[in-house]
Amino acid sequence: MEQQQEVVKGASLWRDAWKRLLKNKLAVFGLAVMIIMIVAVTVGPAIIRWTTGYTYDFIPPDGDLIKSFPPSLQHPMGTDDSGRDILARVLQGGRISLMVGVISTLVSLMVGVSYGATAGYLGGKIDNFMMRVVDIIYAIPYILLVIVLLSAFGGQNAPGWIQSISSALGSGQGLSQIILLFFALGLVSWLTMARVVRGQILSLKNQEFVMAARATGVSTPAIIFRHLVPNALGPVIVYATLTIPSVMLSEAFLSFLGIGVQAPFASWGSLAADGIKNISVFPWQLIFPGVTMALTLFSLNFLGDGLRDALDPQTRKF
Repeated sequence: MEQQQEVVKGASLWRDAWKRLLKNKLAVFGLAVMIIMIVAVTVGPAIIRWTTGYTYDFIPPDGDLIKSFPPSLQHPMGTDDSGRDILARVLQGGRISLMVGVISTLVSLMVGVSYGATAGYLGGKIDNFMMRVVDIIYAIPYILLVIVLLSAFGGQNAPGWIQSISSALGSGQGLSQIILLFFALGLVSWLTMARVVRGQILSLKNQEFVMAARATGVSTPAIIFRHLVPNALGPVIVYATLTIPSVMLSEAFLSFLGIGVQAPFASWGSLAADGIKNISVFPWQLIFPGVTMALTLFSLNFLGDGLRDALDPQTRKF
């Protein structure tokens, strides 16, 4: 009788990284919190509107002089000065904050990966010139650039295509300010990404598979984006995960200053700015948006650290 040979399945890089990620308790906690948060901000406002009738901009009719009530069964996070339900506003604000973080990171990914990969592959004087441009921009405080962009192109001064999108969605200047935030934060967050990708491309561009692609006549853009960039995705994913909380914190800071998300929309930063005014009298107006934002930022950082340990063979702990 022929002996049956046991077939051993090989583990791919991504499957192996996923197993290591699941062994990191803090990373799993961060992933679980982010899944819960995404589900909550996606379906939570609709559930609250269906069960209670409250929305993020619903103001009760005039009656009581004091409309800010502490947490209760009717309002689990209390209400603000206008009587609006803070839970509904925190969930709606979570949509804005997460969207700003994700979309701005995607913009920085597109710019930074393209720029860094091109500089690293071409090398020589072109690489030197491109990276000196990055150094010059690095010398300018990026938050100052964002403030200048928002001040110059915010409100009525927004570009025509942004105003067209806002008008089409029927949201006016509030949405145009958010769209401008997406691009303003994304266009100043790509510098470190470009350096990370450039370093990866420099270590890969002389590998055998790149030399084989050159020998078969593959064009330079195809070599960069079809052969080199996919092989540098590990560090890119890790840095993107750590960029999202950084961008969200920048948006919160701008909204806290009053030049970020504008009414009738709200973000966690603008809610915290509203709550800080009454912290001594109505502390729940600050506590709940602040704790929600802090928990999300911690979870994203835990997840980013876990991905770094799972994808980078030089820092494996498991």
